[in-house]
Amino acid sequence: MNEHDYIVRATAADEFIRAFAITSRTIAETARKAHDLTPVATAALGRLLSGAAMMGVMMKGERDVLTVRIDASGPLQGLLVTADSHGHVKGYVGNPDAEAPDRPDGHLGVGAAVGIGVLSVIKDLGLKDPYVGDIELQSGEIAEDLTYYFAASEQTPSSVGLGVLVDRDGSVLQSGGFIVQLMPDVPDEVITQLEKNLKGLPSVTEMLSAGKTPEDILTTVLQGLSPEFAETTEAAFTCNCSKERYAQGLISLGHEELAKLPDEQGEIEVRCRFCNHAYRFDAKDIEEMLNVAK
Repeated sequence: MNEHDYIVRATAADEFIRAFAITSRTIAETARKAHDLTPVATAALGRLLSGAAMMGVMMKGERDVLTVRIDASGPLQGLLVTADSHGHVKGYVGNPDAEAPDRPDGHLGVGAAVGIGVLSVIKDLGLKDPYVGDIELQSGEIAEDLTYYFAASEQTPSSVGLGVLVDRDGSVLQSGGFIVQLMPDVPDEVITQLEKNLKGLPSVTEMLSAGKTPEDILTTVLQGLSPEFAETTEAAFTCNCSKERYAQGLISLGHEELAKLPDEQGEIEVRCRFCNHAYRFDAKDIEEMLNVAK
């Protein structure tokens, strides 16, 4: 089992292919514990966290931020994940207690839990307006949906593989994935070789369970295509919430609205949706905020 989560990137076939792979067991387990997720919610969120983390490191800017949002009809009540270009990722599901029947093959029913809806990718690249791409969900299984997103919204033929293996006690045994993309004017023989490699590929969790690293996974995916590995990026579930940030948000409500919020004990509790950390503001905190909000 890998000791830490990281993303590796590679090129192949004289840079006609670019590829990324991640091991993300700790990321998925951190999310599971933070949100007390059911197994199917863990699998769905873990897959999206892996995909978004890899998409995040595709961005060039130090402060670039990517958001992947799924609005759908299933019991999960949607998912939202954000990632930056440094391997930091965080996210949540609308309903952490969601349940769905297993698939006929015995795997967790992620598609049924997600349901029918739309996947949106928002990239804040520091420009006047963010880039927004929307696609209709193809299966709700996440990997197929991201594959379709790259083809439909970014005109980049891609193959995405994602997987989360959940133990009987609900904890995460393995989590990870890969993204392989074809660059313009790729030769036909390169496409043929890649399709051959993908056709016989074991699942992501099978490969991780067999002890394969992200480098091993890409070596298998890119067999016969002369892969060359670039840098690796540490990956982690990281939330940048703080009491100060929430205080600013409460102050921005204005004096009148803020004065209505204290509970019977004269306190306010705010909980971060991304990491589920609770911040409490006592009477003294509230008095200071009310003075600023006047």
